[in-house]
Amino acid sequence: MSASEFHGLRADLAFIANWVMPGSRVLDLGCGDGAMLDYLQVDKQCSGYGVEIDDLKIPRCIERGVSVIQQDLEVGLAMFADNAFDNVLCLSALQMMKNVEGVLRDIARVGGEAIVSFPNFAHWPHRIALLRGRMPVSESLPYDWFDTPNLRCATIRDFKELASEVGLEVLDCVALKDNGEPVTFLPNLRGSLAVFRLRKKNTA
Repeated sequence: MSASEFHGLRADLAFIANWVMPGSRVLDLGCGDGAMLDYLQVDKQCSGYGVEIDDLKIPRCIERGVSVIQQDLEVGLAMFADNAFDNVLCLSALQMMKNVEGVLRDIARVGGEAIVSFPNFAHWPHRIALLRGRMPVSESLPYDWFDTPNLRCATIRDFKELASEVGLEVLDCVALKDNGEPVTFLPNLRGSLAVFRLRKKNTA
């Protein structure tokens, strides 16, 4: 996949790809149709695997030449050794997990660094919706309350605390607008998507 094709897919993916070093071993959890790994393999000579549960998305991964394992993330990552990857990606998938803490602990175990993104529930339009007595529906949370796959709602501050509890250190945190543009002023209020770059805490 060319850079221009990739940048046209999702603005947040293009931003996140900049944090992955060329030649890295990458594990993409909830990899979807494999677009991110396809781009990283072609443009940055990365290698690795995707993990995806959706039957409809597996064939597209294979068409792209992405090595994909069909599995529910909730069962864990026991098939991978400690520190097997340079980067573990979990992009807009963590909020769909029942056991968020367990998934994060697995991420910390198998990867040197991690990049995690999720819809920021503290985004100002979400707050306005709640003040009006309605559940938020937006570009980052595009489902109604009764058909959403999202099981967990979190804010940037919430995630920082949990990351620390599971042994992850925050290297960088960026809030993005819907168009992928970073928010520098009042990010927890004005950013629709939270993106964290993390690594294991030094326990020595």
